[in-house]
Formats: sequence, C-alpha cells, structure tokens
Amino acid sequence: MVVVELKEVKFGYNSSDEILKGISFRANPGEITAIVGPNGAGKSTLLKIIAKILKPKSGIVLFDGKNLSKEETTKIVSYLPQENSIPGILTVFEAVLLGRLPHLSWRVKKEDLKIVRNTITELRLEKYAERYTSQLSGGEKQMVLIAQALVREPKVLLLDEPVSNLDMRNQLEILELIKKFTKERKISTIVVLHDLNLAAKYADKIVIISNGKVRACGDAKSVLRPEVLAEVYEVEVNISSSDGNIHVLPLRPLSRSFCSEVC
Repeated sequence: MVVVELKEVKFGYNSSDEILKGISFRANPGEITAIVGPNGAGKSTLLKIIAKILKPKSGIVLFDGKNLSKEETTKIVSYLPQENSIPGILTVFEAVLLGRLPHLSWRVKKEDLKIVRNTITELRLEKYAERYTSQLSGGEKQMVLIAQALVREPKVLLLDEPVSNLDMRNQLEILELIKKFTKERKISTIVVLHDLNLAAKYADKIVIISNGKVRACGDAKSVLRPEVLAEVYEVEVNISSSDGNIHVLPLRPLSRSFCSEVC
C-alpha cells in the first residue's frame, strides 16, 4: 500500500507558460481519485508528473512520504496514457505479458506466466488469449491495456481517460473492474475522467482542476455543486441524488459575462 501526495506542484513547458500553478492533494490506497476539469486544465500533464515522465518546475510528489527516483517510481507505478496502442501481430497473452517487462529477465519465469494467466482470467479475457489483438474490438483492446497495467502488480495505478471512445456498457464494465482491483489490492488509483457522472459513481475522491489550480477536492457531494461547475465549466447544471449517487445534468452554457460576475 502506497499513499501518493502532491505538494504545491507547478509545471510549465516554458518559463512564461505555467500550466499547473501549485497542485496539492492526496491519493489513498484502496481508493479511486478522479481528476476532472475542462480541456487544457493540465490533467494529463499531472499524471505524467506523478509517473516521473515530466519533472515539475517546483513542488514535489511523494510516495509514502518519500521522493522516489524515476527508476524507483517505475517499480511501483503503472501508467496508462490516453493515446496507446497494441501491436496487432501480438496475441492477447503476448500483449499482456509485455506488461511484465520491468520484472522480466532474459528468460520468462513460470511466476511471470502465472501472473499473466491469472490477470487474463480475472479480467475475463481467457477466450481471447490466443487471438491477435488486431482482431479485437475497441473495448476488448482497452481491456487488454488495463490487463497490461495490472499485470505489473502496481502499488499506484495512473489511468488517463481509460473509457474514452467506448460505449456505455464497456465504460461501466472497465470502471467496475478498476474499482474491484483498487479495493482488493489496495492500489492508489488516480484516473482522469471527462464524464462527471462516472466520476461521481466510481471515485472515492474527486479533484477538480481549473486554471492550473485545485478548485475543489472531496467526495462527489461536496465537490459537484452548481456554483463550482458554473465557475469551472461555464455551464448551468442540475444536481440530483438517488440511491446515494450524485447525478449531473447539464442545462445550458453560461455567458462569459455571467461567469465573471458570479465566479
């Protein structure tokens, strides 16, 4: 189990353009932390900083209170970027085995094969194991990519829009599995989502990023409020609750002048 903590993380691709302006929050083991916000808010950039792909201008990312090196981070973190692909010449089994690369030596061990088989079984991909990935649907390919990330047995799981471009059933199926693995394995899962209703349904914590800063952080009920969403997304919304779930219904875009007055 690993606690992820960001403290005043700032980042910009050049000295005059600061994308992140002091991001701080904490992601706990066994919980899903959803990062939401408008396009260009820096959500994907933030995941790359946590994965140590990008270095922050200032601030720090801690894992159980430690500032790990890139190599140390790679051993405990699985990162699935938004844009990803699988070579079509590989079978599903081979593609999932690739996820074990950080653990593989020149010879594949029986333990590695066992972990791959178990992961394929848990994600209900057995019938596709010998099928080439080029023969899979979009949802099936995304499930293989999730398997690649999980087969590494990470302590921290970073997912950038893992259900984008998928139909409703595949979205729910994948997020159900992510939640199951997060709880059972006590993974600290941080996921970027665009759909606020999916974030409300599956996340234990929601972090709203706007203009490079954390606008709100907490559970769905405390974060997804009309005035907050009006400020961040410039839309009027209706918020309802049923069966303990928060539902966000966008009503209309707000004028720029209205947003400047109330926000």
